[in-house]
Amino acid sequence: MENSYSVTMKGRTRSLLLLALTALMWSIGGLFIKSVDANPLAIAGARSAIASAVFITVLKRPRFTWSFAQIGAALSLSATGILFVTANKMTTAANAILLQFTAPVYVAVLGVWLLKERVKRLDLAAMVLVMGGMVLFFLDNLSASGILGNVVAAASGLSFALFTVFMRMQKDGSPIESVLLGNMITAAIGLPFLYGSAPDAAGWLSLIVLGIVQVGIPYMLYAKAIKQATALEAILIPIIEPILNPVWVFILLGEIPGILSLAGGMIVLAAITARCALIILKEGKT
Repeated sequence: MENSYSVTMKGRTRSLLLLALTALMWSIGGLFIKSVDANPLAIAGARSAIASAVFITVLKRPRFTWSFAQIGAALSLSATGILFVTANKMTTAANAILLQFTAPVYVAVLGVWLLKERVKRLDLAAMVLVMGGMVLFFLDNLSASGILGNVVAAASGLSFALFTVFMRMQKDGSPIESVLLGNMITAAIGLPFLYGSAPDAAGWLSLIVLGIVQVGIPYMLYAKAIKQATALEAILIPIIEPILNPVWVFILLGEIPGILSLAGGMIVLAAITARCALIILKEGKT
């Protein structure tokens, strides 16, 4: 009969795999968003409205507790989406995604303070390697222009970190309701911008893919994974997402990344893979 430690480790391994799958599905966003000719906030609102319909279909009867953690996660998720879209309009895409993924630094601090989750030396080593790889990956495209946009992008990193921590606070509850509530808030803010900026039929097809495949399904996986993974794991592993974005661009559009980008991507993937492999190996010894 399996002991409780072995069961917990297996649950954590499944959670890490779910986080990796989540990042994979999130990573298609760039390609599909570019194919929609509409106001960015309209895209965010329509995508969230479709995702909300997915969540309601699955949940049927959402359990809103209106707890501090549930509302905090919802507001943080909505803020992350809106700030990130705004940052992309005010600064380069590279600056926006890199500054958003400073989130692990915030999570490392907030996780200790709010969740009492100890940061291990292995976590710190992985975080340093990941952040270093991210800098290399985007070094070719980074610019000092759009200072206000950079500030907005950094704010999206903080809100993304808060979302992760608030979701982790609900590990013994049902965090998916926070995702539903956050998407409903984003839809309410963004849908009015469809007026005068409605996409064509192809654009709506892309929005459906975004709402279901890029937001709906992966956030359900994320809500499941957050119950077992630590807050730092839940923010480090999804960093695979910005690394995969240009991979799809290369495969579908033939855009070849530079040497520094390739080196940075390899470092990030190696650090995250090693971090997850050590957990899986530890499980195998139990």
